[in-house]
Amino acid sequence: MAATRAYLDYNASAPLIAEARAAMVAALDAANPSSVHTEGRASRRLVEDARRDVARLVNARPEHVVFTSGATEAASTLLGPDWQMGRGAIRMSHLYVSAADHPCILNGGRFAAAQVTKLGVDRNGIADLDALSSALAAHDKAAGLPLVAIHAANNETGIVQPVERIAEIVKAAGGVLVVDAVQAAGRIPLDMSVPYADYLILSSHKIGGPKGVGAIVAASDLMMPRPLVNGGGQEKSHRAGTENVAGIAGFGAAARFALTGLDGMDAMARRRDEVEAIVRDLAPDAEIFGAASPRLANTTFFAIPGVKAETAQIAFDLARVALSAGSACSSGKVGPSHVLKAMGHGDSLGALRVSIGCATGAEDIEAFRAALAGIVARRAGKEEAA
Repeated sequence: MAATRAYLDYNASAPLIAEARAAMVAALDAANPSSVHTEGRASRRLVEDARRDVARLVNARPEHVVFTSGATEAASTLLGPDWQMGRGAIRMSHLYVSAADHPCILNGGRFAAAQVTKLGVDRNGIADLDALSSALAAHDKAAGLPLVAIHAANNETGIVQPVERIAEIVKAAGGVLVVDAVQAAGRIPLDMSVPYADYLILSSHKIGGPKGVGAIVAASDLMMPRPLVNGGGQEKSHRAGTENVAGIAGFGAAARFALTGLDGMDAMARRRDEVEAIVRDLAPDAEIFGAASPRLANTTFFAIPGVKAETAQIAFDLARVALSAGSACSSGKVGPSHVLKAMGHGDSLGALRVSIGCATGAEDIEAFRAALAGIVARRAGKEEAA
């Protein structure tokens, strides 16, 4: 058993990095950034510096970054039928999402259930582009524009979607594309200066920043959804409320760190491959989901026949290894992950997700090996007893 805990759950939340912590502490006494006095202007500089750092992470213009309380708020803001272009109104009449999307996208935001279409993915987790093309071709443009939302990288499997191709399809249909880049940011290059998404959703705590901060990043200032939070004129009237200066400062520091970390993804992929080699060695009958698809360098999602994910997660925790099970529903009953269901694995007992980060070391991987060996040994014992 490891002397200290091994944290292998970066896709849930990355540990707060030292740079973000320092930036937050320095900003805790910051004044209201809307104030015009010296203290207020100093606080405003902290916010705008962070806005530039977040923009650099995705090669966007700083004035196109809107800070929110997190990715869920960003999604709820963008996924709505009522939009503005200048002083005029624009309507999005239907939302198209992937069946493997994060719940904050799947729930449809401010759209009614009848206005949301869920499109399938193949067994490798890649979006069905033919179904998307057909759905958009049949869209009633007289009722309003089609809005498409999809994740750049899946939070459970790490599978990376062909967003550039999706963008081409959406643009050809006259639609608007929202990309959930929460898991992708800092792990794959994102560039809003080329044809990609119309809007990105980002989260601070997935890249080593504080929780409770996120952002909408727009490709242009041509149009924006009607605000979800109304009040003052903060964030160019796109999101009311006094800015969380300390959180935003931490987000900016994390974005700077994440941008430099992109160069280390090859090394991280080798560490992920070590994890998968351990899984295959100890449990040759294990299935690693999405292994045939482009994936994030840090994510492994696997299932072992005869091993319930929730039971295994508890065993890992007792062995001082933190990772996630992807099969428990909110009621606590065992059920397959909606991502696995979308991929055609509806009868799975569930899966375990290992997601690593820049601080993951050889000792963490060894702790995972030791814990998994114990779990597999107990499975073998049960099979012999049966």
